[in-house]
Amino acid sequence: MTGVVLDGKKISREIQEELRPRIEALRAAKRAPALAVVLVGENPASQIYVRSKIKACHDLGIRSIELRPPGDISTEELISQIVPLTKDPEVDGILVQMPLPKQIDADKVTSYVDPMRDVDGFGTHNLGSLVLNDPAPRACTPAGIMEMLKRYRIPIAGRHAVVVGRSNIVGKPMALMLLHENATVTICHSRTKNLAEECRRADILVAAIGKAEAITAEHIKPGAVVVDVGMNRLTDPAQVHRLLGHDPARMAAFAKSGSALVGDVEPRAMQELSSAYTPVPGGVGPLTIAMLMANTVLLAEMRLNGRSSGC
Repeated sequence: MTGVVLDGKKISREIQEELRPRIEALRAAKRAPALAVVLVGENPASQIYVRSKIKACHDLGIRSIELRPPGDISTEELISQIVPLTKDPEVDGILVQMPLPKQIDADKVTSYVDPMRDVDGFGTHNLGSLVLNDPAPRACTPAGIMEMLKRYRIPIAGRHAVVVGRSNIVGKPMALMLLHENATVTICHSRTKNLAEECRRADILVAAIGKAEAITAEHIKPGAVVVDVGMNRLTDPAQVHRLLGHDPARMAAFAKSGSALVGDVEPRAMQELSSAYTPVPGGVGPLTIAMLMANTVLLAEMRLNGRSSGC
């Protein structure tokens, strides 16, 4: 058995195309939606992510505003730059790119982002709305995964979903979104005993750990849907060969570039055991950006309609 590939690029394109008429309606009524992106320091991975987000804005006609404070900025100094954005009537969404440098209190910073501009859905208000299943911007990565499952018509209600990872960005909101769609949900993490046994119970397995090879064949029930959220860049030839040796094209790309991007799930096991799976790259990643654009448009619509809470 070889699983069906859940094509995140395809779903991302669909979502973004559906946003275009909504953006044009906003432009005709008042102005184009506007997203402010705050990138602190020179983190290479963060720079790549921000470039992708800004490009998506430009492609869709969403106005982007960039703030690039230095990497040695203090928490209070960063907050002083964010507060004016929260009061600017021309700004619909504010994104503070994570991770922030170690000297910055990330929770304190995000607490200063107006809930009505919290385009990532990470703030206390919007996370609380998710718990209650009240309308509000949702965390982009799990929201994108839910869109993909629905568009591929993968049943959720009554299924057993296992989420490996408990971050506020992916793991916890993912579990809540699945629960709201009537899945029975188990959350696993670094202290979970018998992790492989717990994972093998999953009809839908979501891996969001941040460690290559964390999930192997012994963790996957045959026929499960496997969603790999991990993004791990490898440079060790032995490890890359172990994970991608069955894929000549990926190995050739590694030989040329010296690095390979893999998820948290062992690729061959995922392909052979699952009924459907998200590849890395090209699976979950594109969905995150699509849902960021969707949240920006949603917040702009809410602002135009004078709604201060809910959607």
